[in-house]
Amino acid sequence: MVEKSRITVGILSDTHGRFPRTVYEALADCDHIIHAGDIGDPEIIRTLEALAPTTAVLGNNDFDEYGESVRKFATPRIGGIAFLVSHYPRDVDLKAGGQKAIAPGDPIPRVCVHGHTHVPRVETGKDIRPADLLICPGAVFRPRGGSMPSVAKLVIEDEKVVDHFFEEV
Repeated sequence: MVEKSRITVGILSDTHGRFPRTVYEALADCDHIIHAGDIGDPEIIRTLEALAPTTAVLGNNDFDEYGESVRKFATPRIGGIAFLVSHYPRDVDLKAGGQKAIAPGDPIPRVCVHGHTHVPRVETGKDIRPADLLICPGAVFRPRGGSMPSVAKLVIEDEKVVDHFFEEV
């Protein structure tokens, strides 16, 4: 199977059982979707999967109602890029405990994704090495820090993240 050369990844978190139409519309153009926890309703996962292949992790308000595919950590490979996804920021900080999410021999994640804070965040540079990008999409429900409800998007071309941005929903 040949992968698309341009892939859009939609990232959301902290829906807490709410899924406004604006979120659906914002993610409609995505080739893959990541939900970084506090899902709140299995129907949300089914709705996301109807849009695109979906990777999701459990948040502190989630239980095992999502089945075996939704666990504490996820390590998908999307567009040739290794991701590490967890709800908590500390679990994707590869210098301060996040390494427990990956096993010896696993590829080093180039993109780390978390939720939980309800505040949009993107970091690059030496503080997040060996990853290239750390991103939190903010929150669909009850954003904090003066932010609006939001999702994040990454654009991948030729196995590189070429753009990342937030979209208010």
